[in-house]
Amino acid sequence: MNQDFLLSSYNYKLPQSLIAQTPAVPRDSSRLLIVNSRLDCVHDSFHNLANWLKPGDLLVLNNTRVIPARLYGHKTTGSRVEVLLIEERANNCWLALVKPGKRFTMGAKIVFDHLDDRSLDNFQLEATVVGRDQATSGRILQFELPQNQSLWQYLDSYGQLPLPPYITARHSPGDRYQTVYAKKPGAIAAPTAGLHFTPELLTKLQQQGIEQTYITLHVGIGTFRPVEAEQITDHAMHQEWIEVNSATVSKILATKARGGRVIAVGTTATRALEGAAKAAQSETLAAFRGKTDLFIYPGYQWQVVDGLITNFHLPGSSLLMLVSALIGRERLLNLYQEAINHQYRFYSFGDAMLILPQARK
Repeated sequence: MNQDFLLSSYNYKLPQSLIAQTPAVPRDSSRLLIVNSRLDCVHDSFHNLANWLKPGDLLVLNNTRVIPARLYGHKTTGSRVEVLLIEERANNCWLALVKPGKRFTMGAKIVFDHLDDRSLDNFQLEATVVGRDQATSGRILQFELPQNQSLWQYLDSYGQLPLPPYITARHSPGDRYQTVYAKKPGAIAAPTAGLHFTPELLTKLQQQGIEQTYITLHVGIGTFRPVEAEQITDHAMHQEWIEVNSATVSKILATKARGGRVIAVGTTATRALEGAAKAAQSETLAAFRGKTDLFIYPGYQWQVVDGLITNFHLPGSSLLMLVSALIGRERLLNLYQEAINHQYRFYSFGDAMLILPQARK
């Protein structure tokens, strides 16, 4: 039995104290573990990232923006309800996860709380359960809105940024759960490797000949949904929306043609690039706009990404498996133990790792 294909092979013990509750201030003061060979690693600070990249390298960043997707309210029976919007469907229908889910049958109605307890022009946001999604165990909610209006117009008044459940500190600043280059709304979780960048660091990198380009992957349930199948090859990834435009494709092809390196900022940027390559069904990367269900784990044949900037991920997660596909599972777990020994901070608001191409398996 190949241990790389077993869910139990992706466990590690993390002290609770190392789960970051607040982001580093400033953003680029977070620590950086550089994996620069198959044997060695170096400890540094993220603001020194330029020292580890080369002129001609290309950073690929995910410009998705987290939406205020967590809403609270009550059923008409009075019981409290929590809703996490996942993705928009047609005509103000949304796929959502609801708590407590088992009690939501067809026709159940939810009345949502306004953030400051005041209604908007006597308007009350409501939704009705009109369907169930088998893939996510979510519900399809039909929002009842005035004619020619969209739920997007009301999200800032009713929704909150959906911080991960392991961030329990009440003083965690929600505005820091966005990258400084977040542009396109649609994610329900942040592409956390990008949280370390400041405008000044991006400018410094550019001045040193390290180029930047953007993709969009609206982070959804596919990214953070737990892998439950013990044989990970049985896990089905939920689709997420990606866009890799022609300008980004041109930059990537030009970078590779001159011998530069494509460094993905985060597992979401990685999944978007490799998902677009898979969709192209050819030897050359092409622009793509649509959904991907690509699941990357050890044995994956890489097509676009040379190196990776990533945070430290949860045990048993598909993200841990993706990074293992780049440098090997045992090597990655050893690096995680190194980070734990040196008191690195883990998860969304935690520190980062840079995997350079020469360190790949």
